[in-house]
Amino acid sequence: MTVTTSAAPSPFTETTGPARHAAFAELAATGPVQKVVLFTGVPVWVVTGYAEARELLAHPSLVKAGGGPHMDAMPADLNAAINTHLLSTNPPDHTRLRRLVTAAFTHRRVEAMAPRIQEITDALLDEMAAAGAGGRPVDLVEAFGFPLPITVITELLGIPPGDRAEFRRWSQIVVNGDVHPAEVYIDAARSVVDYLRELLADKRAAPADDLLSALIAVHTDGDRLSEDELTSMVFLLLVAGHETTVNLIVSGTHALLRHPDQLTLLRAEPERMPAAVEELLRYDGPVQVAIPAVAAAPIEVGGVTIPAGDVVLPALLAANRDPARFDEADRLDITRPASSHLAFGHGLHHCLGAPLARLEGRIALGTLLARFPGLRLADPDTEPARDPGLLVNGLVALPVVLG
Repeated sequence: MTVTTSAAPSPFTETTGPARHAAFAELAATGPVQKVVLFTGVPVWVVTGYAEARELLAHPSLVKAGGGPHMDAMPADLNAAINTHLLSTNPPDHTRLRRLVTAAFTHRRVEAMAPRIQEITDALLDEMAAAGAGGRPVDLVEAFGFPLPITVITELLGIPPGDRAEFRRWSQIVVNGDVHPAEVYIDAARSVVDYLRELLADKRAAPADDLLSALIAVHTDGDRLSEDELTSMVFLLLVAGHETTVNLIVSGTHALLRHPDQLTLLRAEPERMPAAVEELLRYDGPVQVAIPAVAAAPIEVGGVTIPAGDVVLPALLAANRDPARFDEADRLDITRPASSHLAFGHGLHHCLGAPLARLEGRIALGTLLARFPGLRLADPDTEPARDPGLLVNGLVALPVVLG
């Protein structure tokens, strides 16, 4: 079969309102597997079909190549310190890392955080109420979406509160590294690693009841995480863990405010919140594509052959709106039966932090809606802008009036 490079708009640089979903839909209309040239100039296979994306996410011939943005300029020591983690490795290294990290990042540790997540949520909403008094608009990203997950993940890891603002500046560059110059990205990544190495030294000297101390201490049959594995795993947890949850909270709120029938139903029946979170993840998830992978051998999928050595991007955002898998895929429906969405990936690299993201989403959205029954968009006639970039799908800002 002859394959031509698609001329459809690039979803990754579409930042206005629903244009990103429209661009993915236009790409998908010509087939579930399309060859495109990214805004970085790199040719890749973008997989928009649900069945095809799910198949590839678990395909033994689709492997992680390691690395990330600006690899041609990345110093080897820095690459090792940020990219020796679960999303950049393959079995047996991935199997070993997952076993060690799972032993420290347990469901019990996550569930035990629920009361503290509620306390943080309540305090942030108190501050929002004061800021939004008299009908003044409040940016949900700055006031709630960002500070909640960054506080949760830094408390979970044992990072001091005074360091969070600086970390946010670094992480916003790192998570969208492709849209920043190499020197800017590398400087931010180096700053994160230098900070983490100092923090690891402090935790070794004075262990505490936090995840970072647990990651340092965890061992299986004498095996432990190396220094590069520790910095890489914390790097992943901090950047991926908090940025994605910000987007779940903010994009989820936006979707509900744009669908008043669903918002009314959820307010009347708050027990639907777990199902609502799953539907919000499907409808406008926090991640556009899975971490890029490479075909180790030719792969037949979706009527095409992906040659060995080519880069593959399973498009989670598009797959979750595939009409072949979901009835009325572009409609938000919190009563939708369990959908097995791909917002957290699938297979070996299914998101380890999914339980924490779900817990934060349920508490954050449930408390926000209960606290402010008159919550509404400050400017309902204007669609909020999205961040450009390859991986994340988030809103730059979301001005709301609390009512």
